[in-house]
Amino acid sequence: QVQLVESGGGLVQAGGSLRLSCAASGRTFSSYAMGWFRQAPGKEREFVGVINSSGGRTYYADSVKGRFTISRDNAKNTVYLQMNSLKPEDTAVYYCAAANLWSTITVMTSQFRYDYWGQGTQVTVSS
Repeated sequence: QVQLVESGGGLVQAGGSLRLSCAASGRTFSSYAMGWFRQAPGKEREFVGVINSSGGRTYYADSVKGRFTISRDNAKNTVYLQMNSLKPEDTAVYYCAAANLWSTITVMTSQFRYDYWGQGTQVTVSS
């Protein structure tokens, strides 16, 4: 029902910024909560942040709080992840995901809550 395609990844030096985009297809995009996750080689996939369907509510992992910002433009069927003050430990493949229903914050941090996933985009932060 929803297809997601991430873009905007690349190589950036520590302290730099990068903006990821997730373009979605689907008539019901505006009804989905959108999450961002990341996974480094040999590591488990971890929660980055989530935004509700209207864009009025966001929640972030402590590791990125104050540095990353999620936003969405429902008219463009796109969600964004603005990443500032990047650190080498931010290096990972970043995925966007869509969830049909909003649940508790604890549930929304779980990858298993999400119904659709993008292919991922690589972000590499050098020292």
